[in-house]
Amino acid sequence: MTGARYPLPIPQAPYLDGPVLLRDGRPAYLRRARPGDLPAVQELLRRSSDTARFFRFFHGVAPGDPDAARRLIAPGNEQSGLSLVVTVGPKGQEQVVAVGSYSHTHRPDVAEVAFLVEDAYQGRGIGTLLLERLAMHALEQGLTALEAFVMGENTDMLHVFATSGFTVQKGQGPDGWYIQLPLVPTEAGVQQMEARDRIATRASLYAFFHPRSVAVIGASRDPSRIGAQVLANLIASNFQGPVYPVNPKASFVMSVPAYPSVLDIPGPVDLAVVAVPTGAVLDVVRQCAQKGVRALIVLTAGFAETGPEGAEAQKQLVDLVRGSGMRMIGPNCLGLIHCHPDVRLNATFAATPVQPGNLAMSSQSGALGLAVLEYARELGIGFSSFVSVGNKADVSGNDLLQWWEEDEGTKAILLYLESFGNPRRFARLARRVGRRKPIIAVKSGRTPAGQRAAGSHTAALANDDAVVDALFRQSGVIRTRTLQEMFDVAALIAHQPLPKGNRVAILTNAGGPAILCADVCEGEGLSLPTLPGNVQERFKALLPPAASTANPVDMIAGATAGEYRRCLEILLESDACDAVIVICVPTRAAAVPDVAQAVAAARAKRPDKPIVSCFMTAQPISPPGQEPAIRPVYRFPESAAHALARAVRYAAWRETPLGTIPALPGVDPAAGRAVCREARRRGGGWLLPEEVDRLLEAFGLPRPPARFASNEDEAVRCAQALGYPVAVKLASATLVHKTEWQGVHLNINDEAGVRRAVRAMREELARRDMLEAMDGVLVQKMAPEGIDTFAGVTHDPTFGPVIAFGLGGTAVEVLGDVVFRITPLTDRDAHEMVRAIRGWRLLAGFRGQPPADAAAAEEVLLRLSRMVEEIPDILTVDLNPVRLLPAGQGALVLDARVRVH
Repeated sequence: MTGARYPLPIPQAPYLDGPVLLRDGRPAYLRRARPGDLPAVQELLRRSSDTARFFRFFHGVAPGDPDAARRLIAPGNEQSGLSLVVTVGPKGQEQVVAVGSYSHTHRPDVAEVAFLVEDAYQGRGIGTLLLERLAMHALEQGLTALEAFVMGENTDMLHVFATSGFTVQKGQGPDGWYIQLPLVPTEAGVQQMEARDRIATRASLYAFFHPRSVAVIGASRDPSRIGAQVLANLIASNFQGPVYPVNPKASFVMSVPAYPSVLDIPGPVDLAVVAVPTGAVLDVVRQCAQKGVRALIVLTAGFAETGPEGAEAQKQLVDLVRGSGMRMIGPNCLGLIHCHPDVRLNATFAATPVQPGNLAMSSQSGALGLAVLEYARELGIGFSSFVSVGNKADVSGNDLLQWWEEDEGTKAILLYLESFGNPRRFARLARRVGRRKPIIAVKSGRTPAGQRAAGSHTAALANDDAVVDALFRQSGVIRTRTLQEMFDVAALIAHQPLPKGNRVAILTNAGGPAILCADVCEGEGLSLPTLPGNVQERFKALLPPAASTANPVDMIAGATAGEYRRCLEILLESDACDAVIVICVPTRAAAVPDVAQAVAAARAKRPDKPIVSCFMTAQPISPPGQEPAIRPVYRFPESAAHALARAVRYAAWRETPLGTIPALPGVDPAAGRAVCREARRRGGGWLLPEEVDRLLEAFGLPRPPARFASNEDEAVRCAQALGYPVAVKLASATLVHKTEWQGVHLNINDEAGVRRAVRAMREELARRDMLEAMDGVLVQKMAPEGIDTFAGVTHDPTFGPVIAFGLGGTAVEVLGDVVFRITPLTDRDAHEMVRAIRGWRLLAGFRGQPPADAAAAEEVLLRLSRMVEEIPDILTVDLNPVRLLPAGQGALVLDARVRVH
């Protein structure tokens, strides 16, 4: 496997029908062209300049020419090509401002691409967006290249192609350039596409985090009302700009001049906070659009969270917001806080003042956000910014990740998640952002596995929580089980450097807590090495004879603050550990403030190594009115160890090179798609055995020689052609577990054995009144001995294709020794999957057995991932068993089932 593939960073369908962001952050809508678009496209031609029309058609075209308009939207089906339009404006008032299309040329694998962008919208990245979407669709249709002819004077279009992310091949013609773009994305090109997305997203959010002015619409004089509380917080936080209360019944609110509507405000308004009754929200948003507001925070509840009627009202709200070129946080949210000293924005109704710091947080729950802000203040944890996204109807956690990625004031990102809007995009963003800043997440709302239709091994095993865990592991996200754990980890990352390894030393004045701490450390995969002899000798020179110096270092109960400092300095200077956990049980000899000062003094000499402190007391660690000398401080040693373990795993993930998606030889996606199309024409469902063979062959998945037989005599002929010994297996589109129906007979060496096997299956099925479920039998050449594993795919409605790997055979669901990842898999993902199961020791060679071919298992997973990425119609794949032969000898798929839409 050489080379590498780089998938386009575009979300899966509906990528041809959905909102997009222009380069300046303004929202627009991209979709397939429809016949009903003809009048709007004629209007586009009327608004376009003579030059723009000439560059598109290479000859003079009259404004509004109906024939030219039909040509722009004509290739509207997958056989002839594709046309896309970009629209702006509220629903019912949309204007088509751009059209992009490709149509097939004389070569079946190449299409010609062309664009028309209205002059007023040129330079906003629309041509690039259209090209990206058209290229994605062309790839899915099996095309290998797009080509175009561009007039020499059309420098803007030449720039679009040059910066597209594809390798551009140019040839000069008499009046311009012939352009060809092979549809093979490069790493640099994908990075360019992601950078464009990041720039547009950040531009669209700028008015939330750096507004020049804020309007509070619904600012009441009643201090118990939400609008009044938001206004009070804006004033109390010393927002660095004008604040405009909007209240049609008051001239002043909190001594600040008020206005009847946002339209009456004399100056520009960047950000509007909406706290009016649900029925008034749409009218207020229309006024904001008329005023030119860029950003909205809709605190009002009563939308999608209330049921179908609320969901329809929310859809109307989102259409209005996006169509008017605005962005919105909410509805049904707490608001936003940004602590930058040049901004000082608290646009929430939280009662707790927020301490500035270097953590950013997004919460889907407003009520929980209130509790979080209070808890963080108790812990002394500060925020760079805090956003309650509520129903996240527009601005989502994915958008915020891109903002915080480049925010200099943010060191780590906290997420409280109840659901995922676009998990595949989240995975891509988190993997990139996590390389720079840790992401710590709590995911609630776990759905019982029983709600999933368990029609296959993979679906039965892939419960929602397992899939979320796979997503986080792939993306480097630090997952915590509770909010308390989240803040335990956040406090460590906010105040300490990341550990450079997993070796931990424990320094304590009490043996019991150190033992508890050591147990958790080792259970979490941390190492507690015995300290070198020279380090132990230094401890022995300082401590009483009863002290333990190996690790944990137990200074015993009489340890003083001075001994804490000197012993900690020795550990920090030693290369034998990467982090130190300090445990203090207060005694007369070790007063809490004194020990805290001692720890701080030692850290000042070696600030590059993390120190995790545990003071088992409710006493304050610093005198009243003074900032704590050290942070973080945990009450119990287990909490300290759990937090450190998560930081260690994250640091190791960040230092490990990112994987690539390898190029795989012997792959024929077109042949695989043809198999699935045949199945779809008859209504979908489970593929027939011969179809499964053709599909696996198209993606280079190795199988023993096999033939399908519909009756006993055919089975005998198949066995004779293959050569004995053979296996005879039940072929059925409806029965999952063959062994439960006497459907697997192995090591058959003669004709009589084949006949006995077929008859045994028929008799068992007839006895249980299931004979009609038998499609025939699969006669297969016996495979060499090896270790049986399992690989499969299920299509999760939220996460898309989820791939599984584990020990195989009949007990796969009983053992539950399965790991999951979300496609597309990288080579690193596949490598980690094979080694993450508990049964890895069997594969690595156990008790004298030869090791299995782990590399072949990785290749099976990568080919399976490629298959389901290339053919979205595939719903389920079960490869069970996949027999791993000894190292270097490969793998064989002994049994396979595939289901399509």
